[in-house]
Amino acid sequence: MKSAEAFFNWAFRARAQTVTKLQMGEDMAREKVFLSFCSHNPAFISNGPDGLNGSIKGVGFLPKPEYLEETLEVYLQHIQSYDGDDQAYSTRGLSVLVDQLYSPEAQKRIDFTRLGSLEMAKKHSWNNYLANPEATLIYYQPPMISYELRGTVEIYDEAASGERELYQQFINAQHDVYHRPDTSRWLTYPAYVFSIEEVWDNCASKEGFGTRMEYPYESG
Repeated sequence: MKSAEAFFNWAFRARAQTVTKLQMGEDMAREKVFLSFCSHNPAFISNGPDGLNGSIKGVGFLPKPEYLEETLEVYLQHIQSYDGDDQAYSTRGLSVLVDQLYSPEAQKRIDFTRLGSLEMAKKHSWNNYLANPEATLIYYQPPMISYELRGTVEIYDEAASGERELYQQFINAQHDVYHRPDTSRWLTYPAYVFSIEEVWDNCASKEGFGTRMEYPYESG
C-alpha cells in the first residue's frame, strides 16, 4: 500500500515552500501561486438535515495540542500590531507563519492528524455537521492531482458553549495573521477540527483512481 506521505508532501510541505518563497520576496509566477491554493481549499462533503452537500473551505494544519497556547500568543502579538497598513501587516504575517508553521524546525511541531477550518456561513455544512460529524474532504489540482480524506468534524463554538474554545481562537487567529484582522468577529466564526481517519489517492494516475493510502501518523 502506497504511503499517504505523498499527500502530506503536496498539501503541507509544498505549500510551506511556496509561503517561504513569498516571505523571502522571490518572484513566483501568479499561476503557480494560485495553483498552490488547491491544497488549501478542499471541498467539505457533509450529509444531514440539509441533504448531501459540498462546500469549499480554507483549511490549515495545526500545531500539536501542547504547542497551541504558545503559538496563539505569538499570533496575538502580531495581530495587535495591526495599524491599518495591509501590505506591511501581511508581509510581517508571512514571517510569523514561516516561523511558527513552515520552517523546518516548526514542522516538527505540526499535528498531521488534524486540520482546522472556520464556518463563516452557518448554512448547509453547519446544519449537517451539527447532526452528523462524518465528513469527507476532496482536494483537486488541475489537471491530475486529487486526494480524498475521510474522518470526522468536531465543532468549537464559544457562543454556544459559553466557555473559552482554544481551537476556535487559534484558527481564527491563524486566519487573521495574514488577512486584515478583526477579533470582533471571532465569536461568530465557529471552528471545525477535522480528524483524519483515511487518505485516498484519487489522482489520474496508475496508482490513483480511488486507492487507499497507508496513513503514517498516529492521533495524539
